[in-house]
Amino acid sequence: MNFFAVLLALLCEQLKPLRHDNRIHHGVIAWVRWTGRNFDAGREHHAMVVWAITVLGPALATGLVYLAVRHFTVLLALALDVLVLYLTLGFRQFSHYFTDIRDALERGDDLEARRLLSEWRHLDASELPRTELLRHAVEHSLLAAHRHVFGVFFWFVVLSTLGLGPAGAVLYRMAEFASRYWSFKSRTIDAPTNELLMRLSDRMFRWIDYLPARMTATGFAIVGNFEEAVNGWRRDAKLWLHPNEGILLAAAAGALGLQLGGAAAPGVTPDRSQTFEAGVARDETAADGSTPGQPLQVGALQSVVGLVWRSVVLWMLLLALLTLANLVG
Repeated sequence: MNFFAVLLALLCEQLKPLRHDNRIHHGVIAWVRWTGRNFDAGREHHAMVVWAITVLGPALATGLVYLAVRHFTVLLALALDVLVLYLTLGFRQFSHYFTDIRDALERGDDLEARRLLSEWRHLDASELPRTELLRHAVEHSLLAAHRHVFGVFFWFVVLSTLGLGPAGAVLYRMAEFASRYWSFKSRTIDAPTNELLMRLSDRMFRWIDYLPARMTATGFAIVGNFEEAVNGWRRDAKLWLHPNEGILLAAAAGALGLQLGGAAAPGVTPDRSQTFEAGVARDETAADGSTPGQPLQVGALQSVVGLVWRSVVLWMLLLALLTLANLVG
């Protein structure tokens, strides 16, 4: 049933994508604000309580509702799976920015592309040269595809196999959103965040994302240049500060033969700061802490789309085989 739930959710999302400013999104923001305001008293154990209520609360509630619904009818349980996946999984939640940036770059409108990137990632892209603009578009798109599709896919399958339905999809999306929200909030002058809560949410999401990031990187290697992807994974992952992101991006760079990484201008990526001091030796990479490969051109954006879709097909085929084996068994 997992295969049909994911397939139907992806089809629904393609036919009727959610708007970026939909009510569910606003409801999640209100929920995170409410839990932080009412349960965060600034102490370390309060940070754990806030995170548990914010992230585990909705996931547990979803699992309980699923168990209750499944007790009456499997079809209604399938409908709940599809509904939750429709709200948590899909390309269209971020792809409009990617598409608009690509179109702007193709027509030579770098100013519009910078504006769109700034609006999407909440960073100052006004001074970015074209090569850096392309790099950020590629890297953020790969990360967004992982967090909106493959990470949700992984945790949905894991917890659904354990009988908790779509609880895994809610767990992953809430953990990712909480980490991103509190990190963003901490950078606004008029809305400081408990630093303990910010660090905890970031650490918890890294643990939750540990296996999904490696699953996504493995998929990129299988559907791309396998040898170069594995070499990049082993050699270049430390070019990025966060290990999960580094593994994913290094594998994607090798799979596509593209040059990613590079010393970003100060303040360009406040939500994803990078370090190259702990990376590989300078003579092992192409230039300035970047991965080996072809310099980025606008055509690379289409290659990224192809890599992601091939990965989706790969994991859907594997899920279909598992579902068939389960039915036959």
